[in-house]
Amino acid sequence: MPKSKRDRKVSLTRTPRKGLEAKQALIAELRRCVDTYKHIFIFSVANMRNNKLKDVRNAWKHSRIFFGKNKVMMVALGREPSSEYRENLHQVSKHLRGEVGLLFTNRTKEEVDEWFSSFKEVDFARAGNKATYTVSLDTGPLEQFPHSMEPQLRQLGLPTALKKGVVTLLSDYEVCKEGDILTPEQARVLKLFGYEMAEFKVTIKFLWNSETGDFQKLVGDEEDEEDEKEEEKRGH
Repeated sequence: MPKSKRDRKVSLTRTPRKGLEAKQALIAELRRCVDTYKHIFIFSVANMRNNKLKDVRNAWKHSRIFFGKNKVMMVALGREPSSEYRENLHQVSKHLRGEVGLLFTNRTKEEVDEWFSSFKEVDFARAGNKATYTVSLDTGPLEQFPHSMEPQLRQLGLPTALKKGVVTLLSDYEVCKEGDILTPEQARVLKLFGYEMAEFKVTIKFLWNSETGDFQKLVGDEEDEEDEKEEEKRGH
């Protein structure tokens, strides 16, 4: 059993009192979870949606999920070997960058892998997302829209007009090409026409074992490998 490094005083300077109390409470809760659960998994999220993450939380009520607040999580776990709460937790902190979270659980690696590898949900793309396929609209009536929508469609760039009170597309219109980085207008048009291009997906990337203190990389990507090379360079 790796030795515990409990009861460390944590300094969070320049924080208003109410915010400080909330952060200290989160730190205490994170450390309680370290002491309670066998495993910590680090996961990343593609196409983050709060409602989808809520579905994941509901399915994993027997465990605990923390998402966001990366800096506070790093303080709770420890950024360096000298300040880490338990052995090797600084390795967890090192990977708390971007849209990542922590899953505290007693479930096995196999159970976690199986569930998350099959959990994918599509949603409407947002501005800045990449178009996964080309969308073209054909000339003709757009009877799904009330006549009051016509000015909004025209503002979004569609060649529309009212014909006998029916919103009508006056010519063929290409909303986006596969690979386009979507503008706010393109994303809005795709949503109005019901095209879902964003896939909400959780990738399990690292595992920390509380019984042994072992830290294990499960899924590698180029960004992580580049960061690790930089870390090694700085260490030499």
